[in-house]
Amino acid sequence: MAKNKLYLACEFFLLFVLLPVSLALHYPLVLKIVFTVVGFVYVLWVLHYKEGVEYRVKSGLPWKQFWKRFLFTFVFVILSTVIYMLLVEPKNLFYVPFHHPVLFMGILFTYTLLSAWPQEILYRTFFFKRYRSLFPNQKVSVFINAVLFCIAHLFFKKPLVLLITFIGGIIFALTYLKFRSTAMVTIEHAIYGNWLYTVGLGYMLDFPGFDS
Repeated sequence: MAKNKLYLACEFFLLFVLLPVSLALHYPLVLKIVFTVVGFVYVLWVLHYKEGVEYRVKSGLPWKQFWKRFLFTFVFVILSTVIYMLLVEPKNLFYVPFHHPVLFMGILFTYTLLSAWPQEILYRTFFFKRYRSLFPNQKVSVFINAVLFCIAHLFFKKPLVLLITFIGGIIFALTYLKFRSTAMVTIEHAIYGNWLYTVGLGYMLDFPGFDS
């Protein structure tokens, strides 16, 4: 048991601390991509062969309850982000959808498939299944998960991005723990991320289409 916990602790440190922090450092981009891909492939392998995860949408999920919960929060996000853009960055408000509609649609699809889903596999499904023994207290695990999700975005080097991802980490963690569905939390993550891009906050996340 002690050896197993030591292995999990080392694995946790490598995947959730060392790797994301290293992405904020200056070294060749190709190495960052290789390290990230290798880490994600390892996560997929462990989830399937060690944790018994099947990569399919479970039947019988409470979708109605999920959408009610999601829409309640999303309305607040829409209002707060539009107000922020009007006050702070009015020139970027809905900039990309109006000026680069083809690019906009391509980014929505790409972000959902190559960003939201992998992040939820790693930060919610893998984290909460793999490290139950390390963080048995649910409130503590949610807080740690949000901090780690924030650390994953250190390479943007922008305080507002870190604040947004910390809050998002809490929301996504609670959604996953309530419904135990990667599909649901991925949809939630994708909609929030795509909305930030749509409303104009994508400039902070280095999304394309914004004039310098």
